[in-house]
Amino acid sequence: MIIIMLGAQGTGKGTVAGLISGKIGIPQISTGDIFRKNISEKTELGIEADKYISKGNLVPDEITVPMVENRLTWEDAKNGAILDGFPRTIEQAKKLDEILEKKGEKVDLVINLVTPKEEIIDRMLTRRVCTNQECKATYNIKLHPPIKEGICDKCGAELKQRADDSDPEAIKRRLEIYEQKTSPLVEYYENKGVLKTETVSVSINRMGQDVAEDVVRQLGQE
Repeated sequence: MIIIMLGAQGTGKGTVAGLISGKIGIPQISTGDIFRKNISEKTELGIEADKYISKGNLVPDEITVPMVENRLTWEDAKNGAILDGFPRTIEQAKKLDEILEKKGEKVDLVINLVTPKEEIIDRMLTRRVCTNQECKATYNIKLHPPIKEGICDKCGAELKQRADDSDPEAIKRRLEIYEQKTSPLVEYYENKGVLKTETVSVSINRMGQDVAEDVVRQLGQE
């Protein structure tokens, strides 16, 4: 089963993907996590990716697409995967269709998360992530703070703010890019009949965990 997470940054795609992954037993593949790991390790891929990410721009397809194609060949993805952060453009979606077709697979479900823009900006400014790459737990110092300030509840590692979450202007730029390049994917997948749109917002008391539970229930994986 191939599931895609759509939604602007800060809507909770990673949280929902992680919860579903844990329930149905297929890996969450986050392009953002792969890039950040390479950036922190100063690999060739990381150095190239950082040139774009640090400015709030999308990493070019010639870097991103081969990386995702390779990741889908890993043993843990033999029964499917949840793609978080890819595709982000119509071009990437078409390339993904080609990659999957060669494997005799297709996109089965696309979960599109929607959150008010001001709420997204506030969430991202108050988001903290675990520095342990094996854990990668995410917290929000307002909505979901750790028990001990600055320390991950799960593994005890230090929490930090992502560099690309600290600048409100960079966040706004990322949201603008999303609207320009990624939101057309909603129509693309709606036309394929695989889109499920969910509003995630404190204003309606519906958060990522609620969405994940509904999806797992609908997939009959409880």
